[in-house]
Amino acid sequence: MKYKNKKLYIENVSIEKLAKKYGTPLYCYSFNKIKDNIANFKNNFKSINPTICFSVKSNSNIHLLKIIKKMGLGADVVSKGELLKVLKVGMEPKKIVFSGVGKDYDELNLAIKKKILLINVESESEIKQIEKIANKRKIKVNIGIRLNPDIDPLTNSKISTGRKEDKFGISKKQLVKIVKKIKSSKNLNLQCLSVHIGSQITNYKPYSKMLNVIENLIKKTKHNFNYIDLGGGMGIKYEKNSKELNYKKYSSLISRFLKKNKTKIIFEPGRSIIGNAGILISKITYIKDAIKIKFVIMDAAMNDLIRPALYGAKHEIKAVKKNNIKINKLHEFVGPVCETSDKFSSLKKYQKLHENDLLAIYDVGAYGMALSSNYNLRTKPAEILVNRSRVKVITKRQLIKNLI
Repeated sequence: MKYKNKKLYIENVSIEKLAKKYGTPLYCYSFNKIKDNIANFKNNFKSINPTICFSVKSNSNIHLLKIIKKMGLGADVVSKGELLKVLKVGMEPKKIVFSGVGKDYDELNLAIKKKILLINVESESEIKQIEKIANKRKIKVNIGIRLNPDIDPLTNSKISTGRKEDKFGISKKQLVKIVKKIKSSKNLNLQCLSVHIGSQITNYKPYSKMLNVIENLIKKTKHNFNYIDLGGGMGIKYEKNSKELNYKKYSSLISRFLKKNKTKIIFEPGRSIIGNAGILISKITYIKDAIKIKFVIMDAAMNDLIRPALYGAKHEIKAVKKNNIKINKLHEFVGPVCETSDKFSSLKKYQKLHENDLLAIYDVGAYGMALSSNYNLRTKPAEILVNRSRVKVITKRQLIKNLI
């Protein structure tokens, strides 16, 4: 995304032209940004040579999954629907891991039938369910066991998954006992120790603590894990002044860990692959000039992008057409949904805006369209993919008649 003659472009295509042709709200993705992100991720962990399983929950658009698959990535799935979709895309079963705390019988049965790389189990009950299916089929199933390391990732509490009060994984104490039980099972093959402590992590220190906990548990269990699944959670830069994860330090920590522990590494990145490759284009419907606040009412709403309402997440909002006139008054960028939380951003000053102007909400590629809904009976936006000067519709705009 860049400005040319004060007008915003995605790759070589004008945002104004896209909005005129496809309407707003509109999700736009940069093909080459996705490719660059994957190449950079691989390069940052080149010495480790990990198995990279894209976190499908972050963005499950089938056209984007095809690009990700072509670039050699596998998939991390958390539902039957996600598993069926990545199989349809043609992802190799031996590059698919199945995570999640509540996998039901049908989901486990499908994963076992398709012979995916790993099912990362999160409870004793889940282990028993897999044993039943495996025993019935008279086979041995490869599983991982997800650890809850009781580590605060120093990020938003709503996207933290590795503290003892979080629902994910098995505690350190329980895990040692469970590993012993699994070893005596005729139907289970314990391949992996899995851990994922949260999302949007920009500090490498929680990862350092996580690796220390894993190392101690390997010693306690005396089990040779073929894989250590380190999850994902690598943060991106949502605001100008926000930090980015130091990949060099994280990679160095893992390299040090691997010198003592002969195993393979699995990553489950989502946001770091797709997050900054997407923008949401919106038109200003009205401007309401209150006494202390200028309300900029947009045609995009919390049903299109719920992250700010749900997490208090921050996204940069840029005018599609730049000018040099600054208005020194609090601007609140809000949507039309009947909720006070339908708000994208509050800024102390902003450039002069007019009704029908276009705005771009940045870094919405992850958990944007994936979390969209039909709240207030609003239709979901279209999605387009831009590759230099070529534009492809990858999701048609939902029609109101189909909702009614």
